[in-house]
Amino acid sequence: MKALRGFTLIELLTALLILSLLALMSYRGLGAVLDARQQVSSENEKWRRLTSFFARFEADVRLAAPRPFRTGSDLPNTPAWRGRPDSGADIGQSPRLEFARFAATAGEGPRRLGYQLNDKQEVELWLWPGLDLAPEAQATRYPVLAGVSEFRLQYLNSELSWVDAWPTQTTDPPLPRAVRVKIVLVSKEEIVRIIALNL
Repeated sequence: MKALRGFTLIELLTALLILSLLALMSYRGLGAVLDARQQVSSENEKWRRLTSFFARFEADVRLAAPRPFRTGSDLPNTPAWRGRPDSGADIGQSPRLEFARFAATAGEGPRRLGYQLNDKQEVELWLWPGLDLAPEAQATRYPVLAGVSEFRLQYLNSELSWVDAWPTQTTDPPLPRAVRVKIVLVSKEEIVRIIALNL
């Protein structure tokens, strides 16, 4: 009668070693897949937020009204479109861009709004309750895009040149021909959009 032969200790240890290596490679592969999935999800969310911001900004700009607004009975009219340069002295108290906008919905009237980069690296939307307001009327601020290190605006004038402020002189029309938006994210991506105004 033939004797039954089992696995030796060396064969069992070799099999366990091979299984351990396979498990380790599978774990690392699964980790890489999960990391890639998280990265793709994060990138999708970032570009979704950017798309949403530019859609909102473009919709507001295209509704810009060439109508000055008053901030007090004894004060001169504020220009319909007021773009401040990046180095404006009062940039913390006033938005980088401020303009009059036609009603966006049926129940809403024209209003004054603005855009500004705050010290938390967020682009804020400033909304005033109306157009002609008392000097002490305050805007409500809403962060509309986070993770922004630079927010720059330029305006196309009648000579088809880009300028950093609007208006630059008293003969400028109420609205520029177009606005160029440059956004640099904290992750170093740079996005530039040019939006023509409905003149």
